[in-house]
This record gives sequence, structure tokens and C-alpha cells, in this order.
Amino acid sequence: VGDTSHPQSEQIYAELQRLSVQMKVAGYVSDVKAVLLDVEEGMKEYMLCYHSERLAIAFGLVSTAPGTPLRIIKNLRVCSDCHSAIKFISKIVERRIILRDNYRFHYFEQGACSCGDYW
Repeated sequence: VGDTSHPQSEQIYAELQRLSVQMKVAGYVSDVKAVLLDVEEGMKEYMLCYHSERLAIAFGLVSTAPGTPLRIIKNLRVCSDCHSAIKFISKIVERRIILRDNYRFHYFEQGACSCGDYW
């Protein structure tokens, strides 16, 4: 969390912030149960916002043309909060997001996932 060594880190974090605001307006609520550390609720929300798949999506959004599908590969299972967040993001940005975690492919489009929320 907070790594700014990437040349586009300012744009990436700004995009994440923009998405967070739009997601909350659309009805997104963080699932803080996904954070297993013993920290305050506010810190849990902050930690969830910067999971690797969200950073990858933000990078893809600032680096590709509108409408281009985003393809993300993750070597761990996507957490329940990020799964929910990506559904909101796919609807907000009107893009298909293809996420491969260590169990399956998830195809997010218009606020829904191909796994039917069973993963």
C-alpha cells in the first residue's frame, strides 16, 4: 500500500480515488470482513482499496483506450470485496474486465460476473 515507484503512480492512485467515489455513489459498501488484520474499520476500508487487482484495473484504465477490455491475472484468489468492487467498476467504466485468479476466470461486464457470485 502506498508504493509510488511506478512512473504513472499519481495517475493510478487518482483513478482509484475517482472510482471509489463513483462506486460509493452507485451503492458500493466495503466488505471489511475480507481484512483479517486487527485494525480500525476505516483502516480496513483503506487497505481494501489498494489490493493488487484494483491497482491493475486503475493502471489499465489510464493506459488503454475507452472500451478496451481489461485482462488481469492474479496468482491468488480474489477476495469477496474486490469481486464486488470489480462488478461495480465494470458497470461504471462500461468495460469488460477479465480476471484470472488461481481458481477460475471471472468475466465482469455491466455489473455482473460470469461466476454468478459463486467462486
